[in-house]
Amino acid sequence: MRTREPLRVLISAILLERGSPPRSGPSLFGMPLLDTPVRLGVQLQPQHAPYSAFRDAVLRLEEMGVDVLFNWDHFFPLSGDPDGLHFESWTMLAAWAEQTERVEFGALVNCNSYRNPDLQADMARTVDHISAKDGVGRFIFATGSGWFARDYEEYGYDFGTAGSRLDDLAAGLERIEARWQRLNPAPTREIPVMIGGQGEQKTLRLVARHADIWHSFVRPDQLAHKLDVIEKWSEREQRDTSNLVISNELHQRGEGFADELYDAGVRLFTLGFQGPDWDYDLIRSWLRWRDSKNA
Repeated sequence: MRTREPLRVLISAILLERGSPPRSGPSLFGMPLLDTPVRLGVQLQPQHAPYSAFRDAVLRLEEMGVDVLFNWDHFFPLSGDPDGLHFESWTMLAAWAEQTERVEFGALVNCNSYRNPDLQADMARTVDHISAKDGVGRFIFATGSGWFARDYEEYGYDFGTAGSRLDDLAAGLERIEARWQRLNPAPTREIPVMIGGQGEQKTLRLVARHADIWHSFVRPDQLAHKLDVIEKWSEREQRDTSNLVISNELHQRGEGFADELYDAGVRLFTLGFQGPDWDYDLIRSWLRWRDSKNA
């Protein structure tokens, strides 16, 4: 794990190479590692298509070179016909674990409210093993506190408040990480934890305490402030976040916006993808952009 001093040197060197002066102040120390390769994650929205269409799309996207595949953890469509075709997240992820050979995958994001935290840990460990074709799993445990009221109401979960759901997430993450230490067999690797959200008092503290990847929809000009908040929480939590990977969304965005996110430190770019008429040309264009950044 890198110390903060090399991180400051790395950021300064890259900014100077681009012709930009290094930033001063504490927000600099919250920047992620800028030598992390750019990766493209595609979120297959599990709605409005038969499962055979998702099976085919997963194969094609892996063959095209996408780095990460996501679905989402809901029980009903989030757009279009509210009662249209829709599939459950974790059973789909288990199928992807067996079907794929290379890509990492997960939900963007899992809802902590829908399953007991110890069960979530066991499910994640099992899916991790299913995906470990070469002995090392590819599952990413991306999670959040939940927000879609219909899921809660129709499936009988207590919706509570935004604050109570975040408190439940905090308690759940502690139990999940503790359970991973006790499972037999253990996960094949330290399963990466990805946390979505941007609230400064609770969510970003959880990022500082637990996350390997932080996902948000924060605009480029707001990222430095949010990273500063994460760094301040990491000091309180006594956890080094200098290797935190920053993730953000590309849906309905252009390359200029993506360039701004890249300059702000984003290295995992996600793209919502809805079928059944998949626009693979769009994926190809973003793969070309990714490759240009990694050249």
